[in-house]
Amino acid sequence: MTLAQLKYVVTVAEIKSINAAAKAIYISQSSLSAAIRDLEQEIGVDLFERTNRGIVVTEEGNEFIAYAKNILFQYNLLEARYFSSDRKRYNFCVSMHHSTFTVRLFAEVVKEFGMNDYEYSIFETTTENVIKDVQTGKSELGILYISSFSEKIYEKIFHNAGVDFHVLAECPIYAYINKHHPLAGKVEVTMEELEDYPCLLFEQGDNGFYFYEEMISEYEYKNVIKTSDRATTIGLLNDLDAYSIGIGITSDKLLQDSIKVVKITSEEKIKAGYLIRKNEKLSIPGEEYMRKIRDCLNSDMVVTGYRE
Repeated sequence: MTLAQLKYVVTVAEIKSINAAAKAIYISQSSLSAAIRDLEQEIGVDLFERTNRGIVVTEEGNEFIAYAKNILFQYNLLEARYFSSDRKRYNFCVSMHHSTFTVRLFAEVVKEFGMNDYEYSIFETTTENVIKDVQTGKSELGILYISSFSEKIYEKIFHNAGVDFHVLAECPIYAYINKHHPLAGKVEVTMEELEDYPCLLFEQGDNGFYFYEEMISEYEYKNVIKTSDRATTIGLLNDLDAYSIGIGITSDKLLQDSIKVVKITSEEKIKAGYLIRKNEKLSIPGEEYMRKIRDCLNSDMVVTGYRE
């Protein structure tokens, strides 16, 4: 029995999924399964019951995991006492949909709180990974944009993942186009006017249909180009008569020089908000970050863009 094996079983017990736990601790699913199987054979106890719905901790497993958590807690204290620096540094980690203004506000938080007491991480990633990062504790917060098309589906997913979604603002829907686009002279456009132009969507993997950041309900996109990062999307917006969909904030001088934001005629709103694990509270940097985002979303920065 090793400390690594104890960490593995505690992680699986918390996440209730071998696959998700393997991703959270950055090992292969087969290696994780083998390590747990070896431990079960060594102690003569089945820690988990494998079902069609996932992993369930057995009664004996609950007792073992309680001891394992206590051992890991004591080990962490020992490590902090003899192997860590005198000053404790706190982690502030955020996972998010692709966005310019949230990255800029994250940078403001880093400047305010400094590097002495905090270590920072920020990940622009898929919807599924944002949810998993918060669920597993990899990130304190997840920033998401949710359309009415998939709102009910998200509610179920959030419940099953043990996370809560807090709405910061409900925003109108805008199209991002280059300043030489045939529709650039319009103040407002319809989806029908946009349909002959390529729509740039961020790749969302197998669950893309429901997890798209840009989805408008009951609308079937005619021409689609999928991308995986903002830089590619911005490059394609500049080089093609394409469009992407969002809440109308650019917050980037480079974008201001080449991209125009045009309102889309629609009664729908995009809910911008954050994910956090159930029964957990925001850290001090987290509270400040959410305040900045809320203020920004409810200010005239929407559409007008760059913020000095």
